[in-house]
Amino acid sequence: MDEALLRSLTPSVLAVLVRRGADFAAAEDAVQDALVEAVRVWPADPPRDAKGWLITTAWRKFIDQARSEAARRRREDLVDEQPEPGPAPSADDTLQLYFLCAHPSLTPSSAVALTLRAVGGLTTRQIAQAYLVPEATMAQRISRAKRTVSGVRLDRPGDVATVLRVLYLVFNEGYGGDVDLAAEAIRLTRQLAAAIDHPEVAGLLALMLLHHARRAGRTAPDGSLVPLAEQDRTRWDTRLIAEGVAILQVALSRDRLGEFQAQAAIAALHADAPAAEETDWVQIVEWYDELARLTDNPVVRLNRAVAVGEADGPRAGLAALAELDASLPRHTAVAAHLHERDGDLATAARLYAEAAHKAPTLAERQHLTRQAARLNAHRRH
Repeated sequence: MDEALLRSLTPSVLAVLVRRGADFAAAEDAVQDALVEAVRVWPADPPRDAKGWLITTAWRKFIDQARSEAARRRREDLVDEQPEPGPAPSADDTLQLYFLCAHPSLTPSSAVALTLRAVGGLTTRQIAQAYLVPEATMAQRISRAKRTVSGVRLDRPGDVATVLRVLYLVFNEGYGGDVDLAAEAIRLTRQLAAAIDHPEVAGLLALMLLHHARRAGRTAPDGSLVPLAEQDRTRWDTRLIAEGVAILQVALSRDRLGEFQAQAAIAALHADAPAAEETDWVQIVEWYDELARLTDNPVVRLNRAVAVGEADGPRAGLAALAELDASLPRHTAVAAHLHERDGDLATAARLYAEAAHKAPTLAERQHLTRQAARLNAHRRH
């Protein structure tokens, strides 16, 4: 049984049922029943048209369910007006499903979970493991999300920006359990890029590929974090970097700049430098200026302060940092880095220790604690 094929077909089959008028929750149940049937039947009798078989079977499952709820007149009308089963244009249908799963009425966490379930074809157990929560908790989250979107009509263009934010959230979750969410996000974004010609979709895909290319260099053998400047660049995936840069260049050539294209341009400049000291920080600052203009995001301005510190010196970076709210995540860690580069090791050590207490993950906490210890040891000698 080709599990990858089933997962790839699931979103377009589900989207066909929704487009025909089935509410989302009932359609999703019918598709899951069809997948179970496929696992049972296909090994002995594989279909010539896998997608058509799934659509036909899922629609029949839905019709059976609708007939069993005869008191609901709308579903009875659907039974009377049953269309001929068969595949429909997968790009349009799958694209609608993306928009439905990223509906603005959903919370970000619910939108991510529903996207992984409906578009990604992951099981509730796999999603729960990836998020390190009990399966029952994730099942409730997905059920609430399905109920929320069940009455939504897909008769208006969806918001591509919302879909991209959901996919980026998936990517940034990384991986856990037996599902690599970063790889899954790339797979889904490739699928979206094949369905819609939009420079920001291409920008997000390029950004994911460029970040993912550096993944092997981000951690040491003992699992500790390795800062970008200290990473072994021979461990970076040059094939992914080349693909990401090529996709980005095509997107930028369309002259419709968006935030994901700008972020990808920054990532490309990092990836293009043979060594940390050869990074084109001046151009990176210029891209952060573009990104700040597009988003007015304080986190962007925080990252820009780091780039300014590299391009124009630590004093300039500290001056840019002073304009920002000190309560921003990573503000203290950035201040520590800039003070260290300016030679104020006592202040840097104190700030690294302070930043360690605020760190959201154990790996970051351990890294910042080591930085503080390193500077304190250096000062004692």
